[in-house]
Amino acid sequence: MYISKRAKALLAALTFGTLTFIYLPLVTVVINSFNPSKTFSWPPQHLSTTWWEKINQSSGLINAIISSIKVGIGATLIAILFGTCIAFAVSRYNFFGKSALSLFVIFPIALPGIVTGIALNTTLHTLLDPMQKELALWTIIIGHATFCIVVVFNNVAARYRRLGTNLQEASMDLGASRFTTFRLVTFPLIRSALVAGGLLAFG
Repeated sequence: MYISKRAKALLAALTFGTLTFIYLPLVTVVINSFNPSKTFSWPPQHLSTTWWEKINQSSGLINAIISSIKVGIGATLIAILFGTCIAFAVSRYNFFGKSALSLFVIFPIALPGIVTGIALNTTLHTLLDPMQKELALWTIIIGHATFCIVVVFNNVAARYRRLGTNLQEASMDLGASRFTTFRLVTFPLIRSALVAGGLLAFG
């Protein structure tokens, strides 16, 4: 498709403007983090690493970051496992309840987050020991994974629909088992979708 120079320039300007609108506030915050003043002043009169040094002294913040990383990794692994399996089943097979399963997977992201959060909190508190005041880390991972599974599911299911079944059928016709076909044919073709879904889930 031919695109005129004026259209290319317009697209470039829109892209640059959009990226500037998104990232300029973030760059401003990062620069101001080196401002030693306790009040916001722009531009900074001089730069200092005072606030960054205080981060290393805050055990609560460091623990929060570590917990967030654990939750992100755990939820991402769960999402990749279940999202990929469900996408494979929905895309490759016809069975009773197929539409209901797809709706069930997508449902958490369709609801407002506060509704799903309250429902999960109530359910987990009911299932756990009533004397347990705080939810464990694994309960937070499960709650986060409910939102992440749909991200992986959508990416992998879309890739399966584009691939079709010709390559997998040809592999099995040549004597490869289902596992070998998945490892050597299917997985390399859906790998980028898994990476994209995993990054979105972790983020």
